[in-house]
Amino acid sequence: MELSLIRRWAVAALAALCVTLPGGAVWSQTATQPDAPIRIKVVGGIADVSQFVRYEEPFWRQRLLEASGGRIRSEIAPFDRTGIRAQEMLSLMRLGVVPFGTALLAIVSTEEPEFNAVDLPIVNPDMAALRRSVALYRPHLEALLAERYDVELLGVYTYPAQVVFCRTAFSGLSDLAGRRIRTSSVGQSEMFAALGATPVVIPFSETRAALRSGVVECAVTGTLSANAIGLHEVTTHVHAMAITWGLSVFGANRAAWNALPAWARDLIRSEVAVLERQI
Repeated sequence: MELSLIRRWAVAALAALCVTLPGGAVWSQTATQPDAPIRIKVVGGIADVSQFVRYEEPFWRQRLLEASGGRIRSEIAPFDRTGIRAQEMLSLMRLGVVPFGTALLAIVSTEEPEFNAVDLPIVNPDMAALRRSVALYRPHLEALLAERYDVELLGVYTYPAQVVFCRTAFSGLSDLAGRRIRTSSVGQSEMFAALGATPVVIPFSETRAALRSGVVECAVTGTLSANAIGLHEVTTHVHAMAITWGLSVFGANRAAWNALPAWARDLIRSEVAVLERQI
């Protein structure tokens, strides 16, 4: 996609207070009349997994409507069904093409390695450790997003523990030497390469097919999401240790954010904080 085309989209979006996303979906940002409900369109996380189905979608479609007394009406679509590449999310948010969006840190860290520091492999073996790491690193995340992408950080979400699934038996990580392993981040790839394995970066939606066809012999992905796509049907063994967690950040283009009334910003921020704790 040419940068000039993205810029034209961004200019049109800011001028008309609406956004045209790849695939032709039209996303209005705010109401044009003072008494009309504020309308927000959100690009969320991965489709069909628990985080989106049980938490993100009900929050934006129902919870925020109720909490605002009907004054905020929002809709959400998973990023992998909007035509947006995960690698482009922060750039599109910076341009204002996506006013409210979710970025997967493991993917955007290929261009901004500092994003990967909060979820380095094996540094956060349990949820308590992950909470501490996020709390310590959050101010730096906020600064990075604001300074480099003009994005206001509103929430940090996590997918379930990312663990190793394999088609054949293994007793520990050292047994993975020589195997092709699906990974989803630079950090994961570097760790498995150091163990003598061959990392292969494959999108989540293609993981099951890659295992079934033998493109890879093992895969690192979330426990709950793996079950949802039937990974237990194409693998025989799983390692219980969390390799990483799969963090994502939710934020808003700062121009879009500041265009909202103060009461709406306060309400969204407080409600997203509750959503973050639930996830």
